[in-house]
Amino acid sequence: MATNFYKAAFSGKYIQGAGALSTLPELINHFGEKALIITTKTPVKHALEPVKANLPAGTKIELFGGECCTSEIERINGIIESGSFDVIIGLGGGKTLDTAKICADQNGCRVIIAPTIASTDAPHSGCAVIYTEDGVFERMYFQKNNPDAVLVDSQVIANAPVRFLVAGMGNALATWFEARSCKQTRSENVVGGISPLTGIAMAQLCYNTLMEYGTAAKLACERHVVTPALDYIIEANILLSGIGFESSGLAAAHSIHDGLTALEETHDFYHGEKVAFGVLAGLHLNGEPVQVLEEVYRFCELVGLPTTLSQIGLSGCSHDDLLKAAKRACDPVESIHHEAVEITPQNVAAAMNAADAYGMSHL
Repeated sequence: MATNFYKAAFSGKYIQGAGALSTLPELINHFGEKALIITTKTPVKHALEPVKANLPAGTKIELFGGECCTSEIERINGIIESGSFDVIIGLGGGKTLDTAKICADQNGCRVIIAPTIASTDAPHSGCAVIYTEDGVFERMYFQKNNPDAVLVDSQVIANAPVRFLVAGMGNALATWFEARSCKQTRSENVVGGISPLTGIAMAQLCYNTLMEYGTAAKLACERHVVTPALDYIIEANILLSGIGFESSGLAAAHSIHDGLTALEETHDFYHGEKVAFGVLAGLHLNGEPVQVLEEVYRFCELVGLPTTLSQIGLSGCSHDDLLKAAKRACDPVESIHHEAVEITPQNVAAAMNAADAYGMSHL
């Protein structure tokens, strides 16, 4: 049951722009004296190289082992303890960043998060996912605080494959609809309270930004150039969606994503791509007006997000498969129960089927 307290979550600092990584040495000095950078080979070569010479003395670069799992966390924790590091930097993709956040939290260190892709809002969040060594979801880990700083170099994001940016838009697309549902039902948000006006406003701004600038941002990213539109969408994907989902809450879209992961055929698709289909199914579940359906479907079509089951690997998906996914989405711990409508596996499977049919009618 949600408390009666309004709660929100924010990072300490958010810095974004082309060349923003050049401020990393200054940030390290601001937060501590000795830094450990957790990253992978590609960011070291392409993103970190221009600033390596200016990093504070004693800064160590440690290559991430590839999986945010207990053994890797313990390995990094050993390095932090033996080296007396007080600032941890995560530079790279989601699992690298999650490992940095967890290790910093467990060692009482300050943490700077520098994403090299804008595929989710995780860089801003105060939670992380721990997997097994084989990459199977194990549990969520909630830090005491959100990152001390989120450092986003827009040119680095622009240089990454455009599919990451589009997937980030799919994840961000859910923010407003889920926030709205949580507000309607006064459901608990991710930080254990109810959403203040700030959370709702950020969620709505996130949606409006996607609708206005999404297509132009995708085109800019395809040319690897930074434009105002691209910067606005990076901000929507990471900051606005991050504040929105933690401070307002989750609902049907992310639960349907979780349900879809029960079907092996979807495993090659990104989180945001499956969330986007979850948004569409959620619209049908809630009986949204045709005007809303048309706007959201058109957006997905323009930027290249999936609007049919076949576009997330489920061509010829049977009713039993849909029901399997729907049952997983309706698990009692899932956020789909923040919706105001009746939630049953049968209703959710029907909504997924309807979302697919509507998408097929647009092809």
